[in-house]
Amino acid sequence: MSGLARYPRLLAAFAQFSLAREMAFRGNFLAKILVEVLWLSILLLFYRTIFAKTAHVAYWSEAEYLFFVGCYYALEGLIETFFLENLMGFAELVRTGELDFYLLQPIDEQFLISCKGIDWSTAPNFFLGVVVMILSYRMGGWALEPLQLVLFLLMFLAGVVLAYGFLLMLTSTSVWLIRNSSLLELWWLFTSLMRYPRDIFRNTWAAPIGFVFSFLIPVMLVVHVPASTMVKLLDGWICLYMLLCAAAILILSRWVLRLSLRHYRSASS
Repeated sequence: MSGLARYPRLLAAFAQFSLAREMAFRGNFLAKILVEVLWLSILLLFYRTIFAKTAHVAYWSEAEYLFFVGCYYALEGLIETFFLENLMGFAELVRTGELDFYLLQPIDEQFLISCKGIDWSTAPNFFLGVVVMILSYRMGGWALEPLQLVLFLLMFLAGVVLAYGFLLMLTSTSVWLIRNSSLLELWWLFTSLMRYPRDIFRNTWAAPIGFVFSFLIPVMLVVHVPASTMVKLLDGWICLYMLLCAAAILILSRWVLRLSLRHYRSASS
């Protein structure tokens, strides 16, 4: 097994091992899933209460906004399932010197650091988000065009890449800071910004903030662009900008990780 062909098999092996580990504590696994379902239920109830009082929030109707929420939940589910736990543990690998064993393996360091463990307890979030998107799309009564669906999937993938790139760059600072909890707080700030359409800043005093986090640090595009592609007017320019940003952030995050690894001092040094 050589080249790129071995990585899907390695990912499948990681997934199988992680699932076996989760099943060793089934009660904890089910409790975590229940918490995620309850959180989504409370979130939907909250927005149902808001839209009972108004027809639009930040220029989004109820069906449009619920589709946005489902898109956010699905995207966040993928990030948490495949990357969050691994990258949050990077600082501990650096502190204990366990990163040495990762760097000695004959596979790409970024792949191993990012995908070593799969958090199966958050995987249902993706499917819950998909269900919310389907139900809200039916609520809106929109006609689904195949090309529109393809573009949505492309933008959704670009959103995952953007979110992953931001998270990877933040966690790479662990090599210099050892404990980067304050910087990782920025990740929770980013996820808070992802949770809302960028239209919330339109025609307000905070419009410059929306501009910064949409075009200079494009974190607010992560969910906004895929959701808008399906339920709002299609903006070809912002879709192109999204793709360019995703490619640039992916390249930049890999460079930052490799730079941090070059400055890493192993446990034996």
